[in-house]
Amino acid sequence: MTLKAIKTRIYPTPMQQEKIIANFGYCRFVWNHLLDMQKQRYANGGSYVNEFGMNYIIKCLKKEYPFLKAAESTSLLHVSRDLHHAYQKLFKEHRGFPRFKSRKYPKQSYQCNAVSHNIQVIDQHHLKLPKLGRLRFRAGRQPVGKIKNVTIRLSATGKFYAIILVDTDIKTLNSTSKAIGIDVGVADLMITSDGIKYPTVRFDKRLSQRKRYWEKRLARRRHQAQAAIAWDHHNKVIEPRELIDFKNYQKARHMVAKYNEKIANQRDNYLHNATKELVKHYDVIKIEDLKAKNLMKNHKLARAIANQSWRKLRVMLEYKCAWYGKQLVTVNPRKTSQLCSNCGYDDGKHTLDIRRWRCPNCGINHDRDINAATNILQATA
Repeated sequence: MTLKAIKTRIYPTPMQQEKIIANFGYCRFVWNHLLDMQKQRYANGGSYVNEFGMNYIIKCLKKEYPFLKAAESTSLLHVSRDLHHAYQKLFKEHRGFPRFKSRKYPKQSYQCNAVSHNIQVIDQHHLKLPKLGRLRFRAGRQPVGKIKNVTIRLSATGKFYAIILVDTDIKTLNSTSKAIGIDVGVADLMITSDGIKYPTVRFDKRLSQRKRYWEKRLARRRHQAQAAIAWDHHNKVIEPRELIDFKNYQKARHMVAKYNEKIANQRDNYLHNATKELVKHYDVIKIEDLKAKNLMKNHKLARAIANQSWRKLRVMLEYKCAWYGKQLVTVNPRKTSQLCSNCGYDDGKHTLDIRRWRCPNCGINHDRDINAATNILQATA
């Protein structure tokens, strides 16, 4: 059995939307309260409260704040778990201190567990969710298997999604007894040791003009709205306006988010198709263990590297290889583009403008990227 998440678009009624947004607020309130408590304990020399201790505090909060009883109960327990994991990352991996959550953040979510069949797939187009009841959904594939939990999410464009985690059987793909090395780049997304090149598609540039049109209007309308808010405060208006009250600003913000979402969806679709093809045709896939964060420090290439989504590409290969019984191997990227894949001669570092070079030792002409991919295939982890 394998855990698999299926993202579905849900269409809640106005009343169900109010309940979802209210639950976002309950979870946000508990998160901020627990985080504030942890910070105060640390400032006063106290010890950290673990997940079980925070669960007991949530029970006390429900007595102190009765409105929390309207929340989906397991979603509040996920808040304490998420905060506990955030602190574990802080202590062990130094990932950064947890931050307070804001209602103004355009993306909101909460998670609830499947208990006593409170989450069910009624038919091909309807779900049953806790506190919400029956609501319509649409997905590319149906959730099949034992449901473990569901995450309700609101996107920046105002769309509601349910990410259903199911425990299901996934059939392994047929063995091909083939191995391949993959070199990632900027001019081409992936170059394989077989000589196949997956071209880079700049989805951000395809929609850049329309996105830029709304970005300029968003900046101007934000400036106008902030000037109006400052005027309200200066004249001591009883109920000063906020950015959410300016419809033209909200429209521009929604349009920018819409194009960002479209770019991300197109990129993800391209990566899914490419990775599924690789996993289908090869049993062993070798890739470079690149540190994209360090490469992003080159400001001339940072935007192009970010557009490639190398980290997401690797994550997709990792879980798809685990699903379908294939093997993913990461190798050290050191000197993969300098060594001759035929004789192993080190020709030294080449500048990025050199795409082909001739080995002085054995005389073979190399395509820089294909040679690097071949070296990755020959390398050991």
